[in-house]
Amino acid sequence: MFMRHFLFAVLLATMMAGYGCVDPGANQTDATRIPGPQPDGSVLLPTQWSLRPAGAQVELGDSPVNIAVHPDGAFAAVLHSGYSQHEIIVVDLRAQHVVSRTPLPETFYGLAFSGDGQHLYCSGAGDEVVHAFAFANGQLSDHREIRLRDTNDCGVPTGLAVDAQRHCLFAANLWAQSVTRIDLNDPTALTEIPLVTNAVTKATAAGAAAADFDTAAATKRKKADLFASHPDDPLPYACVIDEKRGRLYVSLWAQSAVAVIDLDSNQVVARWSTQEHPCEMALTHSGRFLFVANANRNTVTVIDTDSGRTVENIWAALYPQSPAGSTPNSLALTPDDQMLFVANANNNTVAVFDVSTPGQSRSLGFIPVGWYPNSARVTPDGRTLLVANRKGLISLANPGGPQPGVRPDDKSKVQYIGQLFPGSLGIIPLKNLRPQMAAYTAQAYQCSPLTPDASVNVRSPAGNPIPAAPGDASPIKYVIYVIKENRTYDQVFGDVPQGNGDAKLCLFPQAVTPNHHKLVNEFVLLDNFYAEAEVSAQGHEWSMGAYSSDFVEKIWPLDYGHNHSGKFPYPAEGKFPVASPSAGYLWDRAQAAGITYRSYGEFTTTPDDISKPTYTDVKALQGHLDEWYHSFDLSYPDTKRTARFIEELKHFEQTGDMPRLQIVRLGNDHTHGSTAGQPKPATYVADNDLALGQLVDRVSHSKFWPQTAIFVVEDDAQNGPDHVDAHRTVALVISPYTRRAAVDSSLYSTCSMLRTMELILGLPPMSQFDAAARPMYNAFQPTPDLTPYETEKVRVDWNQRNEKTAWGAQIQHLNFAKEDAVDDHLLNEMVWRSVRGNDSVMPAPTHAAFVFSAPKHDDD
Repeated sequence: MFMRHFLFAVLLATMMAGYGCVDPGANQTDATRIPGPQPDGSVLLPTQWSLRPAGAQVELGDSPVNIAVHPDGAFAAVLHSGYSQHEIIVVDLRAQHVVSRTPLPETFYGLAFSGDGQHLYCSGAGDEVVHAFAFANGQLSDHREIRLRDTNDCGVPTGLAVDAQRHCLFAANLWAQSVTRIDLNDPTALTEIPLVTNAVTKATAAGAAAADFDTAAATKRKKADLFASHPDDPLPYACVIDEKRGRLYVSLWAQSAVAVIDLDSNQVVARWSTQEHPCEMALTHSGRFLFVANANRNTVTVIDTDSGRTVENIWAALYPQSPAGSTPNSLALTPDDQMLFVANANNNTVAVFDVSTPGQSRSLGFIPVGWYPNSARVTPDGRTLLVANRKGLISLANPGGPQPGVRPDDKSKVQYIGQLFPGSLGIIPLKNLRPQMAAYTAQAYQCSPLTPDASVNVRSPAGNPIPAAPGDASPIKYVIYVIKENRTYDQVFGDVPQGNGDAKLCLFPQAVTPNHHKLVNEFVLLDNFYAEAEVSAQGHEWSMGAYSSDFVEKIWPLDYGHNHSGKFPYPAEGKFPVASPSAGYLWDRAQAAGITYRSYGEFTTTPDDISKPTYTDVKALQGHLDEWYHSFDLSYPDTKRTARFIEELKHFEQTGDMPRLQIVRLGNDHTHGSTAGQPKPATYVADNDLALGQLVDRVSHSKFWPQTAIFVVEDDAQNGPDHVDAHRTVALVISPYTRRAAVDSSLYSTCSMLRTMELILGLPPMSQFDAAARPMYNAFQPTPDLTPYETEKVRVDWNQRNEKTAWGAQIQHLNFAKEDAVDDHLLNEMVWRSVRGNDSVMPAPTHAAFVFSAPKHDDD
């Protein structure tokens, strides 16, 4: 039933001018705009998507993930499972304000009221409990824990459902591959319902048993391997009760299916097919039709529960040819089952459908909401739509950022990048919704830079070497893609006078990074370039797939900030098939197109015994990696990595050709902080700088140089100082076709870089985000300049080591065996004081609505 939706969408798009809106892509005309609040009242995000949320907004806490509406409709409980404080916030819907906040140690998605509204239950995640509360007038009381298993076991209750008829509570267990049935008359009476027929191997907690932080960090990736060792595990997520049929429906997050459990026998009696990454579900009051959101597609599967057959797949994206990326992950039906609301997390919209005749559903359009909506509910009276926006509307500046010499007792009060997005509850009246839908839909399209056919949304300048469409000719044949770790623009380029930098924030100036500086002086300086990600778990996903999946987005905040149980592993870089985007990664696109490709350290693991080859869990990379290239390891110099790459390059010159796509990981600019005995941060960054210089030098002197472009980017910018925003990062483009001695202030992001590489290689976009991103046309010129690059010598003393008296060196339990394993505030302050001196005051970084501009001040 796609066509009915699409014709309506196209009709609405043609109506936009009547509502004062512009066509998709027209908001791209000013290439150099700074993301943030715009004169028209919208908020521009770095991927050129915008926010114009409908309805009233109530500010919530960090990462609201689930809404439970009280049966009387007066209150909504909102569960928060983010990087910072986990809690339940209760909102008075009539007064539209928060009436209570209940902090909890660790939660994960599950939240449900009892049928009479007198009790509220929520997942206790790694503590292996369900929290139960008495509820009255918006207040939670009489807290008790329903224990599901020993804390040392690894189950992690996720979705919850209450069966009022049987007076039971059901909890899906993410890692135990089971559902626990709890008798609410006797909560000690538990029945475990397995979802797999084979014996379940208990997952090892991701560091919980480690004696100290050092060991936990060093073994983090290995323990993630243990979690990921069963690719067929279903990973149960959400639960829905069908009381009339005596069934429980469980979405299987890692499989394209819903499990059907018979409640009389407590056994799985069927599995119904869906599409990839099924998460939340909604059931009609009759129980006849089950709607399933497929987060890794743009779809909702509608299942006839009498037959188990799919009657239709509803397309929730903006256009009929949109690539994956909408991330529909939450559903809500009106009380009369006539309308379905679909939260499209990554489109910042709620798609609305008339589902009065399942199998013949039709689109009513889209409602623009806040940033990353991931829970949608309709009040029992059908008058109000509630939407939890995980990243809210505008992230705040951080006056409470890391302070010199101060280690806060309460880490949650420090404005770390992972917690700078206070969520919001959108409250949208549904009275007279249908007459408003045309205007709402026009606003939703205005917020999107995506074109109907996912084509490039800006014109390619005449003669530009970057094609206007995949498959068009380009004089560039080879792409080398270099991934570095965690630096901001101002940390490296703040001292470059021709760019928008702040020299006071420059930790690694020309004396430390002579090659970075020479490269942007000889080629092109990019001073308006941003990373989409906050941390490396997302960063490597965005850098390779132009997308971060529902699984990654929900797991990383717990892995980084709330993992006292050790049951939330590092979710990215090929460790979990469920994390992979449905369209795959850059190498999958290359493989499908017959483009040769090779990985040097990306999505690979180097064994502790370096006499053994590097390996990968990613099937498409097997046979396409350098087995002797060292992956992330701060004890191994980047210059040695480059030396290995150069060995391969010489071999390719001898054999006559090299892979058209090469991905090279150079991550030592991450640094080791001020750990005593380790190289100083400036030494690490200088090593990284020299390695990059040597790589460019050798490539530019090779036979491949006339047809090559080298793209360099940080996987994320973490939390370092930058006067525009901490997401602004280091990016370089180096080619004979790169503009020489130029500044390009066009708004670009990592997805812009991916889109540019795809156009060169003739690859279609992987997601809506590289499709919508502005290609880097302005960084290139029609006529090549074949002048090769000459490496600059490093002026840093390679023998410099952190002394015991270095600021932070006395702090115990730090380890850098895994990227992002160390407290980000602490690492940045160590780096700052190492470079500027023990008594130097580190300015707090600036953050705003993902990347807001901020004026320069003398005391930045």
